[in-house]
Amino acid sequence: MANFGHVYLIGAGPGDPGLLTIRGKEILERADVVVYDRLVSPAILGMCNSKAKMVDVGKMPTHHKVKQSEINKLLVQFAQEYPQGIIARLKGGDPFVFGRGGEEALELVAAGVEFDVVPGITSAISVPAYAGIPVSHRGIATSFHIITGHEKAESNGELSLDFENLAKCQGTLIFLMGIANMDFIAKRLMECGKDPKTPLAFIEKGTTPYQRTVMATLETAGETIVRENVTAPAITIMGGVVELGKTLAWKKNLPLSGKRLVVTRAAKQASGITARLTALGAEVIETPMIETRAVEGSFNWADLANFDVLAFTSTNGVESFFTQLLASGNDIRILAGKKIASVGKITEKKLLEYGIRCDYVPEDHTGEGLGKLLAEKCSAGELDASRILLLQGNLADDTLLRLLPQATRWVVYETLPVAELPEWKREAVESADAIVFASTSAVENYVKMTDARPRTSFCIGRMTESAARKHGFETVTSDETTMDSLVKKIAEYYAGGRA
Repeated sequence: MANFGHVYLIGAGPGDPGLLTIRGKEILERADVVVYDRLVSPAILGMCNSKAKMVDVGKMPTHHKVKQSEINKLLVQFAQEYPQGIIARLKGGDPFVFGRGGEEALELVAAGVEFDVVPGITSAISVPAYAGIPVSHRGIATSFHIITGHEKAESNGELSLDFENLAKCQGTLIFLMGIANMDFIAKRLMECGKDPKTPLAFIEKGTTPYQRTVMATLETAGETIVRENVTAPAITIMGGVVELGKTLAWKKNLPLSGKRLVVTRAAKQASGITARLTALGAEVIETPMIETRAVEGSFNWADLANFDVLAFTSTNGVESFFTQLLASGNDIRILAGKKIASVGKITEKKLLEYGIRCDYVPEDHTGEGLGKLLAEKCSAGELDASRILLLQGNLADDTLLRLLPQATRWVVYETLPVAELPEWKREAVESADAIVFASTSAVENYVKMTDARPRTSFCIGRMTESAARKHGFETVTSDETTMDSLVKKIAEYYAGGRA
């Protein structure tokens, strides 16, 4: 066997990133190359190895970005270019359900390239399920049939479907990729004897936040598509089970349904807000604009004895401080007797994860608020400003030192801008409804990285709001500097009928 990379034909599922298989996610996280289709969710692309070569071969209904024959050859080419590497071929739905995965597999076999198939959840079953339509149901349909709605016969250029037998089928008929031809398909089925009153449903963008179900009958299919402007990607399901969708539809319109939000927090911090926004129905594109790393060896731990108060101004500062503290061979006993100050509730919560309760938290969760609170304690004789240690990042402004000029500052972490924005992510950002900023540095790097300007920006804190406004963003700012407050504000904004 030649020294080729290994190819994985992976089904991405119907659209909801939560429906990607665990096996598929594991491979994407290790892949050297990811060859992906148009219908793959940006949220799934965000799960890929950040160092992977991302290759878009997406196909539009009337325009193939890359021909199938070329895709087949690309897989072989990458297997040759990456000996011992992992090449992920990421396809919408399931690779072997009208996904042309078989053609790609045959090409790999001919070239001597080893491959695995990682099945995905096909839209033929999952999309109706998300619309409350079971493809089979006792007493209504004991079989279901999955049909491609756009493959044409080479001899006459017409759809290569056996309409006479399809019209006789008592089970559920599920047409994939057939919206453009559905008026013709419906007419041919009726000509072959299928009941014109047969219930029918078009389900657009199934399992995503943009899902929409449009009901019709076989005889009204064509006019319904035009009237309701039904567009691809959509599936068509026919049969008595469609009526159950009127009762069993369980996927409700959530407050953020149909909204694409870009979250710019550092990757390790984004998961919390992503989960909350996703639970409210949003499609979330994690697009970190900054990354942080600890500044090691820049201070002497014995010097902690010179300070009575440790003031933390961010969760990054907390994580970096304690990571380095433990790495140095010390533990939290070295903090015995010291007072702990936090800039706000988020940082206070992070300190509690390390078993540390805060003594000072300002009502105004800003650096200025923290500085004023500690300055007041110093004026009252409760604290000595010269024995206050400020634990901050390299981009922190001088607000705290201005209010506490006798304090000492340690830079425990540095903030670095993300170097580049992948093309697939750039396209996702350009179509976003809004962007979420949690820091001024995220705002500044965003405007350097892309010209895309979603209409609305959601901000934590006045400083972030000010930075966003400076660059022309319409801003909506959380009432408190917490993620809970920010998520609540986003939900309220769209609940008020904002587009």
